[in-house]
Amino acid sequence: MVLLAGCTTTGPSATPVGAAATTALASAAASAATGCGSRVETGSLPDWADAGFSGDARIPHVFGAKGDIVAVLFGYPLAQARDDGSNNKILWVSRPATTSSDTTSPATLAITATLDGTDTRVTREVTGGPGPSIIDMPRAGCWHLELRWSGRTDTMDLVYADS
Repeated sequence: MVLLAGCTTTGPSATPVGAAATTALASAAASAATGCGSRVETGSLPDWADAGFSGDARIPHVFGAKGDIVAVLFGYPLAQARDDGSNNKILWVSRPATTSSDTTSPATLAITATLDGTDTRVTREVTGGPGPSIIDMPRAGCWHLELRWSGRTDTMDLVYADS
């Protein structure tokens, strides 16, 4: 089953796991209309990203546009603020490089995020490169992420809902 995350700044904008197909279709239409929202998948993680998971792990995740990184969303749906004590926990997993990594580039995962339709831009870092993180955004909406680590780059969109 594939779920899609739509993009809006006026209410919940991510399709919850297990939501009805009509909700997924509405989110897909919103995503197509705005050009925002990378597909949130709930199938098995690829072999290169499933280390530490047991069995046929099915957890919401988003692939980078190039397929070089995946964001495993433990805090799904992501939210601008959380009142329930949970976090926007994201595990970043990088596909193994086919060539040797650039040893002069910092290992830190640098994230430049831009809120769709605005000039609002923030930066976040995951020290040590792709791995576990808590990534919060200052506003709800669809965020375009530019990801840089170890001489590699990729992009994705993540939707943060209102709390």
